[in-house]
Amino acid sequence: MKYTYKPKNVCSTQFILETEGNTIKKLQIIGGCHGNTQGICKLLEGQDIDWAIKRLKGIDCHGKGTSCPDQVAQFLESIKK
Repeated sequence: MKYTYKPKNVCSTQFILETEGNTIKKLQIIGGCHGNTQGICKLLEGQDIDWAIKRLKGIDCHGKGTSCPDQVAQFLESIKK
């Protein structure tokens, strides 16, 4: 399935996700720190959604209370509901 998400309180403006079952097939992050977001996407491709949520949830960026990785975790949690 394909999903889109508008993250909150981060530099990124949109996430585009493709899943197959409980596996992340492809993730694209629009905006943000290009090198870092590319790295996150490459690391998550082929990974289990629950595994990704567990590792990314709660990561903070400069005291914002969230980050691009945390927003990815929140996105993943929202599609599991």
